Amino acid sequence: MITVEEHLEHILGKIRPVREIALPLGRAHGLVLTEDVTSPVDLPRFDNSAMDGYAVRAAEVAGADPEHPLLVPVNGDIAAGASERHTHVDGAAWRIMTGAPMPEGADAVVPLEDTDERPREVQVRRAVEVGAHLRRAGEDLRAGAVVVTRGTRLGPAQIGALASAGVRHVRVTGPVRVVVLSTGDELVPAGERVGPGQIPDSNGPMLVSSVRAAGHYAVHAGCLPDDEKQIKSAVKHHLTHADAIITTGGVSKGAYDAVKAVLSGEGAMTFTEVAMQPGKPQGFGVLGRRRIPVFTLPGNPVSALVSFEVFVRPALARRAGGRPHPVTTRALTARGWSSAQGKVQYARVRLDRDPGGGYSCEPSGGVGSHLVGGLAGADGLAVVDAEVTEVEAGAELEVLALRPLAEVDARLAAEEARRNVGGAEPTDGPRGRGRHRWRS
Repeated sequence: MITVEEHLEHILGKIRPVREIALPLGRAHGLVLTEDVTSPVDLPRFDNSAMDGYAVRAAEVAGADPEHPLLVPVNGDIAAGASERHTHVDGAAWRIMTGAPMPEGADAVVPLEDTDERPREVQVRRAVEVGAHLRRAGEDLRAGAVVVTRGTRLGPAQIGALASAGVRHVRVTGPVRVVVLSTGDELVPAGERVGPGQIPDSNGPMLVSSVRAAGHYAVHAGCLPDDEKQIKSAVKHHLTHADAIITTGGVSKGAYDAVKAVLSGEGAMTFTEVAMQPGKPQGFGVLGRRRIPVFTLPGNPVSALVSFEVFVRPALARRAGGRPHPVTTRALTARGWSSAQGKVQYARVRLDRDPGGGYSCEPSGGVGSHLVGGLAGADGLAVVDAEVTEVEAGAELEVLALRPLAEVDARLAAEEARRNVGGAEPTDGPRGRGRHRWRS
């Protein structure tokens, strides 16, 4: 039996990013840059006004104040987007809008609120310094400066910055396409009629949702019976186009564990037992001419989900060119529970607020890997060290998030508000030891 760390290290050591491609900026959200992107222009591109007001020469309105306003003639208006050039006239001003290009020779903007806002002759009621309310060309970025560095996952802020710089195409690690295969004679596609001895396939939809939540493409290619020929044919087919394959079921020691029987000895495929609860039976390898990662997960739903979060999610992040890093937080246990000796336990927990403003946690549902009732209510997986057999109330544990912590905070704030109707405002979020780490 190997440790969780050993199995994860083995997986990540075999994973390589998918192909690099060039995409229009509008289609690159969520993908990882493969090269630094520099700005082809200065940002801002030209001197422009930071406020609605009047473009002036600061020296010409020196001394103006509410008791001693200055009357200044207005040459006209300069709107945002104006293409014609304007020039400052001594002793005069231009009425200018936010973002509009500054007239040549003007060096400051008097905000509207410091004037009487008249269009032909304005009363300036406050002096300004040189550069006031003015955005200088290149003060944000100079042409040739790096806007976004290689290895960055493109989110809204990065897309906005690149668009501002006029970048039209970027080179990124391509999207990761994942195929999910459920195996087992007992499985019936979700939503279809269930006969004697059968169960709905929950793993397929659950894992497809997990892959999509991680930012990748996923398709559930169906339920396969415990038939070695069909399983081998399906895996071989999907190796030609998928960027990763996930199977569930058939990897333990049973007489009908067909996935293990089919893939044992194939390429670099290995099956092992990992010192964890749930999720002990695991399989992984890179197969086919394209060296596609294949993850064979246990069939019990909780085991499958835990295995995805611990092993598959970080592997897919690396496949997408990113840096694997889990979202975790710390929480105090509200009540204790037991844990198997010699295995790292991933206990489903629901988060609450502790008296100090951080997180507390308590088990959500039973401990069995087949019990899905508490899974829907779980906010995370509390990680219990292998040497711990009894988790005591008040112990502090690391919790691997199963849902965005912002959603947890919103739920807790709403619950607190309901408890304190007419009382104090609810807290905005975790404080102190409850602060969480975010995936980079």
